[in-house]
Amino acid sequence: MVFDVHFCYYLFFMKIFISCFAALCIGHAVYSQEMIIPLYAAGKMPNYQKTNEKEKQDTAGIIRITLVQEPDIAVFLPSKQNATGQAVIICPGGGYEYLSYDWEGTDIAKLLNAKGIAAFVLKYRLPGSKSNIVPYLSPLMDAQRAVRVVRANAARWNIKKDNIGIMGFSAGGHLASTAATHFDEGNKNAADTIEQQSCRPDFAVLVYPVITMSKPVMHTGSRNNLIGTNPDSSLAKKYSAERQVTKNTPPAFLVHALDDEAVPVENSLLFYQAMKDNGVSGELHVYSKGGHGFALAIGKGYLETWTDRLTDWLRSLKSK
Repeated sequence: MVFDVHFCYYLFFMKIFISCFAALCIGHAVYSQEMIIPLYAAGKMPNYQKTNEKEKQDTAGIIRITLVQEPDIAVFLPSKQNATGQAVIICPGGGYEYLSYDWEGTDIAKLLNAKGIAAFVLKYRLPGSKSNIVPYLSPLMDAQRAVRVVRANAARWNIKKDNIGIMGFSAGGHLASTAATHFDEGNKNAADTIEQQSCRPDFAVLVYPVITMSKPVMHTGSRNNLIGTNPDSSLAKKYSAERQVTKNTPPAFLVHALDDEAVPVENSLLFYQAMKDNGVSGELHVYSKGGHGFALAIGKGYLETWTDRLTDWLRSLKSK
């Protein structure tokens, strides 16, 4: 009889355990937000040649990714009840040498999700990889493709097709500003339906961005890694975002610290002046202290509120 009672208790608790475990698994499947979407179909990646290189990840501190071979977007979606319909594609920085994937990527995505904004962390190809045919072309190709992919999947991800922005930090800010000044409406005759989509972002968020490829305020490392130490003047002009702003450039939100010794604040000032000259709306926030690479600026006093200013600005944007 004692054995039977113990056995009954055993069955009872095992039933509870199995039920809870199953519920946990189901819950994870339903509520887990992250999925990885390749930017290109197999064998269809532009500006690519096969090499023996392998992608590398350094996880000792900040997750740093180098030698990207297969660009993708990590998808982070808010709950449907909180979704605003806005979406932001995030370009991590790293001087076009590596990607600060969590610090300026996935951590930012989670914050945006908390505000009801869909977020997509872009793992873009870096020019230093030998798999690039023309090194400086790949990052922009990947950013443009990411905008098209998100726009093509807008209904699936509960996003408004005309409220998709791009965001970047440092060299990722350069990539975001380049995507915001180099775009097209898509090829309506393309067999690939994604390529039929416009790659124009509807807004840009530039955080301590590299902007110019001109001395004396350029970030030398980003310039050297992207277009070389002695680039042709026309190439330097093309990749100086402040010289590419037009009246069709989307509105932009910029954040920089006055004491940034890596990427001088003049980079943001140049871009904002170009916006003003071309009648492009936006906001520029310059903080007296913060240095470079502060990301969410957690624990950095008043600077930490920059994300509140961003949220206010994003809410002020209206769909067309």
